[in-house]
Amino acid sequence: MPVQEVRTRIKTNLPDPAGEALLAEIRSALGLKSVRMVRTARIFRFEGLTPAEADYLAKNLLWEETFQDYTVNRPLITDADRLVEVAYRPGVMNPEAASLEKAARDLGLPHLEAADSSQEYAFYGPVTPEEIELITKRLLVNATIQHVVAVKPESLRLSGVSRATEIIPLRQMNDNQLVELSRDKLFLSLEEMRLIQDYFRRAGRDPTDCEVEILAQTWSEHCVHKTFKARLVVDGREKKPLLKRLQEATTDINHPLVRSAYVDNSGVMAFYEGWAVCGKVETHNSPSAIEPYGGAATGSGGVFRDVMGTGQGARVIASTDMFCFAPPDTPWEEIPPGCLHPHYLLRRVVAGVRDYGNRMGIPTNNGSVHFHPDFRAKPTVIVGAYGLLPEDRCRKGTARTGDLVVVIGGRTGRDGIHGATFSSAAMTERTMDVNAQAVQIGHPIEEKRMSDAILEARDQNLIRAITDCGAGGFASAAGEMGADTGVLLALDRAPLKYSGLAPWEILLSESQERMVAAVAPENLELFMDVCRRLNVEATLIGEFTGDRRFRATFHGETVLDLEMSFLHDGLPQRVLEAAWQPPEHPEPVLEPPADWAGLYGRVMEHLNVCSKEPIIRMYDHGVQGTNALPPLGGADLDAPNDAVVLTPLLGRPYGLVIAHGLNPVLNLIDPYHGSIWAAAEAVSNAVAAGADPSEMTLIDNFIWPVPDKEMLGALDRAVDACADFSRAMGMPFISGKDSLSSTYTNGEGLTIRIPPVLCVSVMGRVPDVRRTVSTDLKRLGSTLVLVGRRRPEQLGGSTYYDLHGFLGRSVPEIDLETLRSVFWAVHRAIRLGAVAACHDISEGGLAAAVAEMAFGGRCGVRLTLPSGVRPDYFLFNETAGCFVVELATGWEPGEVFTGVPYLEIGETTADGTIAARIDDDEEELFAVPVAFLKRRWQKPMKEVFGA
Repeated sequence: MPVQEVRTRIKTNLPDPAGEALLAEIRSALGLKSVRMVRTARIFRFEGLTPAEADYLAKNLLWEETFQDYTVNRPLITDADRLVEVAYRPGVMNPEAASLEKAARDLGLPHLEAADSSQEYAFYGPVTPEEIELITKRLLVNATIQHVVAVKPESLRLSGVSRATEIIPLRQMNDNQLVELSRDKLFLSLEEMRLIQDYFRRAGRDPTDCEVEILAQTWSEHCVHKTFKARLVVDGREKKPLLKRLQEATTDINHPLVRSAYVDNSGVMAFYEGWAVCGKVETHNSPSAIEPYGGAATGSGGVFRDVMGTGQGARVIASTDMFCFAPPDTPWEEIPPGCLHPHYLLRRVVAGVRDYGNRMGIPTNNGSVHFHPDFRAKPTVIVGAYGLLPEDRCRKGTARTGDLVVVIGGRTGRDGIHGATFSSAAMTERTMDVNAQAVQIGHPIEEKRMSDAILEARDQNLIRAITDCGAGGFASAAGEMGADTGVLLALDRAPLKYSGLAPWEILLSESQERMVAAVAPENLELFMDVCRRLNVEATLIGEFTGDRRFRATFHGETVLDLEMSFLHDGLPQRVLEAAWQPPEHPEPVLEPPADWAGLYGRVMEHLNVCSKEPIIRMYDHGVQGTNALPPLGGADLDAPNDAVVLTPLLGRPYGLVIAHGLNPVLNLIDPYHGSIWAAAEAVSNAVAAGADPSEMTLIDNFIWPVPDKEMLGALDRAVDACADFSRAMGMPFISGKDSLSSTYTNGEGLTIRIPPVLCVSVMGRVPDVRRTVSTDLKRLGSTLVLVGRRRPEQLGGSTYYDLHGFLGRSVPEIDLETLRSVFWAVHRAIRLGAVAACHDISEGGLAAAVAEMAFGGRCGVRLTLPSGVRPDYFLFNETAGCFVVELATGWEPGEVFTGVPYLEIGETTADGTIAARIDDDEEELFAVPVAFLKRRWQKPMKEVFGA
């Protein structure tokens, strides 16, 4: 039966938001003026239906009579100057297809054989074929996963015959052959390939492709963290492994709220009334670099599943996102071969996070975006999630011999294969082509159903242990759960998206929305019933054995048989050398500002300072109804808050505080003090909102260039900084992740090291959300106080230096003993009710912090600056761990901040300007309208997102 086509579009007399958004991007990103208008249509294709049945589906499923038109098997847009249809490539999962097929069955059409969907773009105006090609290439199609549909497909069905399991003649290979085998897919070193070779020589046989692939996945940097576990020799002296330093700091602190650290999919701390909260922050840099929408979306989906797979299952209550890109206006000639433009990356990454969180009903309510030219080769895409679960179900479960292996959720396809291995390697100009199938396309509705099933099964005590099919798919999920028992899988039982997958592809696929549960045999039917009722596919694919081997079969043939001890412990501890040599960055000598208003405006519109509201507004940060302190506030609801505060137990006053900190540019100068800065900013954000410093836990994320001797030396300093900060503050790290592949190389000698990123995330609790504060100024005539110790001349890595074309070397050095006292003093002041508003100092310095507070309060500020200090240094120094505090009525600075550094710096006014003078000088240094600064501050992201 021929393929039937249904087209739908918004009525021509109504606005088309998708078309208008594309038109804005054509004009802003490409500068094309020839396109006068863009309209869009959806095309749905069905195989196995009659035209009448397609019409029935259109009327009852696809068409909304109030604002849409539709046609069946004929064009809908006939007046356009140019038409372009874009679809997923065959074999790339289209999340809509499964939903269309299920809806057809529910509407009484069970004989539908296949469905697909695509997007049609209609361009109006004197646009040339060359311009259409440019628009298509740069804005509409990522060739890794999409294509332009030139001819209607004759069939939508994908079919194939599974390839036979191959025997790899590994025992006879020389070193060159081992290296060639590893290149592009396995990403193992020659030493590691030799270890595998020796294992099979002792076994007296050659390995199957399944066995080679699972070893590469399990031994990948992404999965086993070889560098963080290595013996490290730094400048000739051996030090403890990086991971051990962080873990020992956490153990030494012995924090009473920690319930699980570094052993489960996420870290867990106690909350209130028998509940616990958990948090995990992950990276999806490599997938996002080659397919930003799918990479970012599945990054969110993956970290949600980390939370869902904690203990016996948690409910996801919050999402975070922290991104690093090159400036959106980077010239095309500066983009390395094989890389996508940052303007496209930024918009598509944001869209991916938006769609996954919004569609699952998970609020994305804390995040940041950072820019530096060297992210043009590879972005940093960090996504986090936080969950709520009963405290008595919060510890990692253990599979027992005889338990059954049940896979739930989505089906298995080729998407995601080699995701763990390729994410462990540097990016090259070949990555887009060689690793295209590592890209995954998420299906958030599938994951939402699966989440509901997990929570119900948990509450019925049907889950012994659970984990997600993250990096490595079944290989990692079943392999890790069965490490102490052994496991046997029947790969032919796994539900597939389409036929033709080889056994090793089924084993290694990282297709999204799948989790593996260990279920006791006596609970199997009850577990399956929960899944059936909630429309979640569940399949028994194996059992946990007692032989401590990982075995797998495919239609009765053994395709995998490895000792768990070799799989998990056969990789020897590396010995790595590191050395640190401070880079030579000149310290500039700057003339005092002549145009204060212009300078202030340039600081506020700097990409690392400017408002990110257009991004925040795309996320539903209010879903679930738990926001006590949202990401934006103030009189116009557009001023940034430092942290988010949630009330996950509805009807209770208990607050969960979520915050983070990072500043990659500082690590280019000094990774120790840059990392202290990131941790200090993270905690400052939480403290500024009212969190108790004694009831916080931390999460680390290291995103680093490939660790050669120099970069490993920088990483060593960053880890030491985290351990020192943790011990000094009494705040344990309970979860973390490293991604050590942020280097780009090509065959012509170009190497770009992406700036080293440390992101520190904070999870804390407050007993009563009514004792939290926001950043917006509250009343006229109130006193502003600067709290904290700064050396104003330390401007290395600052926005101020960057505007003058310098990096500098004088990174702000934060005294940890003073910092701890400041945290406690600010928290005590908030608890006493002495603080009306509070904002920490970060990018843009004191000047930016005061401006943002004024934006929220819709008022002015009169600043009095100390004599003896250059006013520009005083205003634009970016020392973290310092706060601008608006005192509540009746409080004096001396009675609130005794024992810590503080300075009264001004008062709020009604004149709508931010004015400043030196304290012994009556002459005004400047008076800049708040409205002018706000326009400059809002401008950059509005231009990028067409807001």
